[in-house]
Order: sequence, then C-alpha cells, then structure tokens
Amino acid sequence: MDIERRYFDISELRVRADDSGPVIEGYAAVFNKLSEDLGGFREKIKPGAFRSAIKRTDTVMLFNHDVNYPLGRVSAGTLTIKEDKRGLFVSAKPPKSAERVIEAIERGDVTKMSFGFTTEKDEWQHKKNESIRTLVEVGQLPDVGPVVFPAYPDTEVAIRSLERSKATAPVRTDDPKRPAQVLRTDDAPGVIDDETYWRNLKE
Repeated sequence: MDIERRYFDISELRVRADDSGPVIEGYAAVFNKLSEDLGGFREKIKPGAFRSAIKRTDTVMLFNHDVNYPLGRVSAGTLTIKEDKRGLFVSAKPPKSAERVIEAIERGDVTKMSFGFTTEKDEWQHKKNESIRTLVEVGQLPDVGPVVFPAYPDTEVAIRSLERSKATAPVRTDDPKRPAQVLRTDDAPGVIDDETYWRNLKE
C-alpha cells in the first residue's frame, strides 16, 4: 500500500472534557487550501475526498506517527472521523496513559496534525510556472494524529502521478490560439499533430 503523508498547522487543535474524560479534537485536513511547494507541485483537497475512505478504513489516531502511542481507533469506538464543509474533523477519547500528550496540546506545545492516506483518484492542472494536484478521492485513511515535528511529506506517489500526467498532456505544434486538449488515456502521446487533434475531436 503506497501511503502518503501530509500535515496541517491546526491552531484550534484542542483538548476538551466530557463526562467520560478528555477528548482530543481538531482538523486533520482542510479542503481547498493550497499546500506549500511539495517538490515541483502544490496540492489541495477537494471536498468529499475522504467520504468513501472514512467508511472503509479502521483509522487509528497516533501520536507522532508512532504505533506504540495509539490515542483512539474507529473500531474501538474511541475515534470519530467526519467530513464537514471545512475539512476532515477528528475526535478521540485517549487512554489514561496519554496524560503527557494531553498536557502538551493544552500548553500549545503540539499544534500540528498529520494524516496518512492512499490515493484513489487525483487530477492535475499544469500552469506556466507550477503544477497543482487535486486529491479527488482518498482510498484508505490508515492514521491521523497530532505531531510535534511533522515528517517531511512523502510525495513519491504524487511525483509518479505528476510524471504520468505530464506525459499525457499534449504540446500544441501549429496553432498557438487553439485551446489545449488533454488526453487522459494511459497510452496517449505527449505531442499531438493537427491530423490527430481533429480526429480526436470528431471521435
């Protein structure tokens, strides 16, 4: 499974109290927010991208990506994940052993949230000076969680997707005023001459 990781600065990552004890909650991802440069491209998440992944994944909340520090799990009923208009909202009921994590969040020492995911579908937009990737559908959502120092984003999968997208984006050869046509099939050529261009339009 090709897992990618991203993180967000979450100013409202917080701990609140309910009848059963402390609750860690905040946004693991925010929709339609362009990321920093991830190594040749920037990225944003389309609303609804997590909808299917939430239903089919037994997501775990981890502290600092460490499987030895679980803070909640969907199948255990200690982690709730949902989409709203802003993004991916998570809420976990941590174990008693998480007292130090809870204190660090309350003090403001921990302000970032990270999530791991696989990509089911993405789209690319190639502009003059940059490429923008839109995550349309997430396949799996194995983990989310607060982090002290977020890991450098794992973009190997995205880079492969970017290379495929550029390979199938045609380069106009004759008429500079003709609108660009992007062929999305895997075997599409990278350069299209006029004859192929008009044949594709007719088809």
